Amino acid sequence: MAENQEKKNEEIREFGQIQMKNKISLLTIIGEIEGHDCLPATTKTTKYEHVLPKLAELEDNPDTEGLLLLLNTVGGDVESGLAIAEMIASIRKPTVSLVLGGSHSIGVPLAVSTDYSFIVPSGTMVIHPVRMSGTVIGAKPTYDYFKQMQDRIVHFISTHSKASEKRLEELMMNTGILTKDLGTILVGKEAVEEGLINEVGGISDAFSRLHQMIEKK
Repeated sequence: MAENQEKKNEEIREFGQIQMKNKISLLTIIGEIEGHDCLPATTKTTKYEHVLPKLAELEDNPDTEGLLLLLNTVGGDVESGLAIAEMIASIRKPTVSLVLGGSHSIGVPLAVSTDYSFIVPSGTMVIHPVRMSGTVIGAKPTYDYFKQMQDRIVHFISTHSKASEKRLEELMMNTGILTKDLGTILVGKEAVEEGLINEVGGISDAFSRLHQMIEKK
């Protein structure tokens, strides 16, 4: 009886050691990424001013071994989304992303910002040119601004994935699939075939890969 209890206690200690060794931080990007302007109360948002400090804390916390990023976003504020993506890309600890419902627009840089990426079979990614609502001045500087913003996005995606800048621009300017105006919808394995995502998989695959990366570090 005593021997059985001691064995059980030992198993608990070993399990506790494993848990301590593999502490994973979860970050969810959902709804619309909110930037400098507040969105309506009826809109589900991810606020960049909440996410950035969390990522900084993760990088500096010795007890955190890795990051799992869960994505289901329609996109949102471009500069705020890029800020989050750049933060994730600069984290020295192992990072893995999983695209669930979708990772559209500025959500694409977020999906590729991690060391390894997954997408579920029914997950989608929408790639389209930069858009702006409200008053737009019909002048060359406006076009130059749009082009600069788009170049920043395309360069980040190509740098952190296997997709080339030329191919990304082709997908953005596609008129065959009208996503509001221009763009391309990639579903599951199509995102892998285009070189954006590493692998089709689910939550168990994402955790398994992250644990492997932590062990190899």
